[in-house]
Amino acid sequence: MDIFEFAMQMEQDGEKFYRDLAEKSDDKGLARILIMMAEDEVKHYNILKEMHEKKEVQLEDTSVLANAKNIFAQMAERKEGEKMIRNASSQIELYQKAQEIEKKSEDFYREKAELVQNEKNKAIMLKIADEEKRHYFLLDNIVEFVSRPDTWLETAEWNNLEAY
Repeated sequence: MDIFEFAMQMEQDGEKFYRDLAEKSDDKGLARILIMMAEDEVKHYNILKEMHEKKEVQLEDTSVLANAKNIFAQMAERKEGEKMIRNASSQIELYQKAQEIEKKSEDFYREKAELVQNEKNKAIMLKIADEEKRHYFLLDNIVEFVSRPDTWLETAEWNNLEAY
Protein backbone atom coordinates (compact mmCIF):
# COMPACT_ATOMS: atom_id res chain seq x y z
CA MET A 1 0.00 0.00 0.00
CA ASP A 2 1.51 3.33 -1.02
CA ILE A 3 1.26 6.68 0.77
CA PHE A 4 -1.81 7.78 -1.16
CA GLU A 5 -3.73 4.54 -0.66
CA PHE A 6 -2.98 4.61 3.08
CA ALA A 7 -3.99 8.28 3.33
CA MET A 8 -7.20 7.65 1.37
CA GLN A 9 -8.14 4.88 3.80
CA MET A 10 -7.42 7.20 6.74
CA GLU A 11 -9.75 9.81 5.27
CA GLN A 12 -12.51 7.25 4.69
CA ASP A 13 -12.16 6.07 8.28
CA GLY A 14 -12.31 9.69 9.48
CA GLU A 15 -15.44 10.37 7.46
CA LYS A 16 -17.17 7.31 8.90
CA PHE A 17 -16.11 8.22 12.44
CA TYR A 18 -17.52 11.77 12.16
CA ARG A 19 -20.76 10.62 10.55
CA ASP A 20 -21.24 8.00 13.28
CA LEU A 21 -20.52 10.59 15.95
CA ALA A 22 -22.96 13.04 14.35
CA GLU A 23 -25.63 10.36 14.31
CA LYS A 24 -25.14 9.78 18.04
CA SER A 25 -25.37 13.47 18.83
CA ASP A 26 -28.60 14.76 20.38
CA ASP A 27 -27.66 18.29 19.42
CA LYS A 28 -28.36 19.43 15.86
CA GLY A 29 -25.62 22.07 16.02
CA LEU A 30 -22.92 19.62 17.05
CA ALA A 31 -24.19 17.15 14.46
CA ARG A 32 -23.88 19.82 11.74
CA ILE A 33 -20.30 20.58 12.77
CA LEU A 34 -19.41 16.88 12.74
CA ILE A 35 -20.99 16.45 9.29
CA MET A 36 -18.95 19.40 8.00
CA MET A 37 -15.83 17.69 9.32
CA ALA A 38 -16.87 14.44 7.61
CA GLU A 39 -17.30 16.37 4.37
CA ASP A 40 -13.78 17.77 4.75
CA GLU A 41 -12.53 14.18 5.02
CA VAL A 42 -14.36 13.32 1.78
CA LYS A 43 -12.75 16.35 0.14
CA HIS A 44 -9.33 15.14 1.32
CA TYR A 45 -10.05 11.63 0.02
CA ASN A 46 -10.98 12.95 -3.43
CA ILE A 47 -7.86 15.14 -3.62
CA LEU A 48 -5.63 12.23 -2.58
CA LYS A 49 -7.31 9.95 -5.13
CA GLU A 50 -6.63 12.45 -7.89
CA MET A 51 -3.03 12.84 -6.72
CA HIS A 52 -2.66 9.05 -6.76
CA GLU A 53 -4.01 9.00 -10.32
CA LYS A 54 -1.44 11.69 -11.18
CA LYS A 55 -4.12 14.23 -12.06
CA GLU A 56 -3.73 17.97 -11.66
CA VAL A 57 -5.30 18.93 -8.32
CA GLN A 58 -6.08 21.98 -6.26
CA LEU A 59 -7.26 22.03 -2.65
CA GLU A 60 -9.71 24.75 -1.72
CA ASP A 61 -9.55 26.16 1.79
CA THR A 62 -11.98 24.71 4.31
CA SER A 63 -14.64 26.93 5.82
CA VAL A 64 -15.41 24.57 8.67
CA LEU A 65 -14.02 26.85 11.40
CA ALA A 66 -15.92 29.94 10.30
CA ASN A 67 -19.13 27.96 9.93
CA ALA A 68 -18.61 26.23 13.28
CA LYS A 69 -18.11 29.59 15.01
CA ASN A 70 -21.58 30.65 13.86
CA ILE A 71 -23.14 27.35 14.92
CA PHE A 72 -21.51 27.56 18.36
CA ALA A 73 -22.84 31.10 18.80
CA GLN A 74 -26.37 29.93 17.93
CA MET A 75 -26.05 26.99 20.30
CA ALA A 76 -24.87 29.20 23.14
CA GLU A 77 -27.87 31.50 22.73
CA ARG A 78 -30.59 28.89 23.00
CA LYS A 79 -31.79 27.79 26.39
CA GLU A 80 -33.57 24.63 25.23
CA GLY A 81 -30.22 23.28 24.05
CA GLU A 82 -28.82 23.01 27.55
CA LYS A 83 -30.17 19.47 28.05
CA MET A 84 -28.78 18.38 24.70
CA ILE A 85 -25.37 19.81 25.54
CA ARG A 86 -25.37 17.93 28.84
CA ASN A 87 -26.08 14.72 26.91
CA ALA A 88 -23.23 15.56 24.54
CA SER A 89 -20.84 15.72 27.49
CA SER A 90 -21.11 11.93 27.71
CA GLN A 91 -19.34 11.82 24.34
CA ILE A 92 -16.29 13.81 25.42
CA GLU A 93 -14.07 10.72 25.25
CA LEU A 94 -15.10 10.21 21.62
CA TYR A 95 -14.25 13.82 20.78
CA GLN A 96 -10.88 13.37 22.48
CA LYS A 97 -10.30 10.18 20.49
CA ALA A 98 -11.07 12.16 17.34
CA GLN A 99 -8.49 14.73 18.44
CA GLU A 100 -5.86 11.99 18.73
CA ILE A 101 -6.74 10.79 15.24
CA GLU A 102 -6.52 14.33 13.83
CA LYS A 103 -3.12 14.85 15.47
CA LYS A 104 -1.82 11.56 14.03
CA SER A 105 -3.20 12.53 10.61
CA GLU A 106 -1.53 15.93 10.76
CA ASP A 107 1.80 14.31 11.70
CA PHE A 108 1.40 11.70 8.95
CA TYR A 109 0.83 14.32 6.24
CA ARG A 110 3.74 16.46 7.39
CA GLU A 111 6.06 13.44 7.48
CA LYS A 112 4.95 12.01 4.12
CA ALA A 113 5.02 15.41 2.40
CA GLU A 114 8.80 15.23 2.72
CA LEU A 115 8.82 12.00 0.68
CA VAL A 116 6.70 13.31 -2.19
CA GLN A 117 8.81 14.38 -5.19
CA ASN A 118 6.21 16.59 -6.86
CA GLU A 119 6.37 20.04 -5.21
CA LYS A 120 2.71 20.80 -5.88
CA ASN A 121 1.63 17.52 -4.28
CA LYS A 122 3.94 18.22 -1.36
CA ALA A 123 2.26 21.61 -0.85
CA ILE A 124 -1.19 20.00 -0.99
CA MET A 125 -0.21 17.39 1.61
CA LEU A 126 1.02 20.17 3.89
CA LYS A 127 -2.25 22.01 3.34
CA ILE A 128 -4.19 18.87 4.30
CA ALA A 129 -2.00 18.66 7.42
CA ASP A 130 -3.02 22.24 8.23
CA GLU A 131 -6.69 21.33 7.82
CA GLU A 132 -6.24 18.36 10.16
CA LYS A 133 -4.76 20.81 12.67
CA ARG A 134 -7.86 22.99 12.29
CA HIS A 135 -10.03 19.93 12.95
CA TYR A 136 -8.05 19.27 16.13
CA PHE A 137 -8.62 22.88 17.22
CA LEU A 138 -12.34 22.60 16.45
CA LEU A 139 -12.62 19.37 18.45
CA ASP A 140 -10.84 21.08 21.32
CA ASN A 141 -13.55 23.74 21.24
CA ILE A 142 -16.28 21.10 21.10
CA VAL A 143 -14.86 19.45 24.22
CA GLU A 144 -14.66 22.82 25.94
CA PHE A 145 -18.16 23.78 24.83
CA VAL A 146 -19.88 20.61 26.01
CA SER A 147 -17.90 20.69 29.26
CA ARG A 148 -18.76 24.31 30.07
CA PRO A 149 -21.55 25.61 27.80
CA ASP A 150 -22.37 28.61 30.01
CA THR A 151 -18.88 30.12 29.94
CA TRP A 152 -17.43 28.76 26.72
CA LEU A 153 -18.44 31.55 24.34
CA GLU A 154 -16.90 34.29 26.49
CA THR A 155 -13.61 32.49 26.87
CA ALA A 156 -13.25 30.84 23.47
CA GLU A 157 -10.36 32.13 21.44
CA TRP A 158 -12.19 32.49 18.16
CA ASN A 159 -10.24 35.68 17.51
CA ASN A 160 -7.24 33.42 16.82
CA LEU A 161 -8.93 31.48 14.01
CA GLU A 162 -6.64 32.95 11.38
CA ALA A 163 -3.69 31.35 13.16
CA TYR A 164 -5.15 27.94 12.38
